[in-house]
Amino acid sequence: MARSRRRAHVAGRILGLLLLIIGLSFIGLLWFDILGIVDARALLYPVLKTVGLTPSAQRINPDDPLLLDRERLIKSEKEVLLDREDLQIQAKNLAKKDEEVQQKLSALEDRIKQEKDRENSFNAMKKMAEDRKANLEQSALYLNSMPPSKAVPILLQMDDQSIIDLFRVVDAQAQAQGKSSIVPAWLAQMPPDRAAAIQRKMVLKPGN
Repeated sequence: MARSRRRAHVAGRILGLLLLIIGLSFIGLLWFDILGIVDARALLYPVLKTVGLTPSAQRINPDDPLLLDRERLIKSEKEVLLDREDLQIQAKNLAKKDEEVQQKLSALEDRIKQEKDRENSFNAMKKMAEDRKANLEQSALYLNSMPPSKAVPILLQMDDQSIIDLFRVVDAQAQAQGKSSIVPAWLAQMPPDRAAAIQRKMVLKPGN
């Protein structure tokens, strides 16, 4: 029993000395690394890799002639990333503004189209009125050139409003020429009921 205890005591002392030696060696290695004599990370890399403690950051060598260039490059990369983010934000803002402008342009184009359609409709109606006036003036000259006995049958084939419009054109032409209108003669040769209806409508809706 005494021998077993002595052996255990000796084994414990040996283990303690080994741990002390390892600890002192590790401290010395770190100290040499600080002094730049050895690269502790390079020496310990296989051990750290085995236990899964591989350092992620690379060791910076203060004597590296490219150290400043690398730092400038890292700084430039950060600035580029910031500029890129800023450009992306500006691009989004511009896209939003462009969408708003496109909507306003679309609304403006619709309004212009409506105004154009309204103008075209007005011009078409104006042309129709001018064409109708020209036709009435031509018809008035044609009927005024023939005897009432021949003109009245032609007039009776027209509706009341067309006859009234034609009578007004004939009256205007006669007034412009300083002559008497032939309209009373035409009315006198029309059937009494038709003539009365036309005269009544002319009174209810006098011409301009």
